[in-house]
Amino acid sequence: MITASTVKELRDKTNAGMMDCKRALEETNGDIDAAVTLLREKGIAKAAKKADRAANEGTITARIATDGKSGILLEVNCETDFVSKNDNFQGFVSGIADTLIATDAADLDSALAATNAGQSVEDNLKAKITEIGENLLFRKYVRFAAQGEGAIASYIHMGGKVGVLLEIGADKADTAASEGFRELIKDITLHIAALSPRGLAREDISAEIIAAEESIFRAQLIEQGKPEAMLDKIIPGMLKKFFSENCLLEQGFVKDPSVTLKSLLEAKSKELGDTLSIRRYVRFGLGE
Repeated sequence: MITASTVKELRDKTNAGMMDCKRALEETNGDIDAAVTLLREKGIAKAAKKADRAANEGTITARIATDGKSGILLEVNCETDFVSKNDNFQGFVSGIADTLIATDAADLDSALAATNAGQSVEDNLKAKITEIGENLLFRKYVRFAAQGEGAIASYIHMGGKVGVLLEIGADKADTAASEGFRELIKDITLHIAALSPRGLAREDISAEIIAAEESIFRAQLIEQGKPEAMLDKIIPGMLKKFFSENCLLEQGFVKDPSVTLKSLLEAKSKELGDTLSIRRYVRFGLGE
């Protein structure tokens, strides 16, 4: 039996109409993932990369070391929006970030084990759960340390709903101190927060994802009545568009979509007399 809550979940994922969602679920025996694919194949669902998202509250925060050579990004969840906005909770998360930027904790396990005043972050979390009366979860954590010249930068958007950590590389030691460089990394972190790229370049998109997209494109074209003989000529163009929407270096810059991030980097490199590159980035979305 297809329940109203299942139909709503599918609608939330696809923005498709209620009856379209209901029919898709009936055709797939209630399998939501299969229904999402079916709606996309029929051209009804337009969201190419919507995934399951936990309905967790909480906040994302970041810290950058004073020398700009390392930084951390972390997410701590709570149960309600009320608690997430409470100064007690916000101060607690801020304290965790302050503790961890002063350590070399490289992953979530080592972050939980890090100590402050003789007590681990994990023990502090347990104590805060008892104090607040809600379940808290230290969900995600990442640390970047600069690999050579360049800098680590962060950006927190929507009051802690989205966070970005970025490493920009350079050849010259003094480039990172320039105003133009600081302006560039601010723009790129904002872009990543806004457009949520799946990977830096095409090679970062898994073969499984590409194959799945090709299959969906083929089904869409057949649904549109395109001749079978034309499909292999049309699909490469659709894949090119997919890459331009999902690979950071190929995306149009959020402030000027006519310029790709790759072109932006090349222009800024010429302006600063250096060779700049995006070495790596991570984007956290609250509850994702």
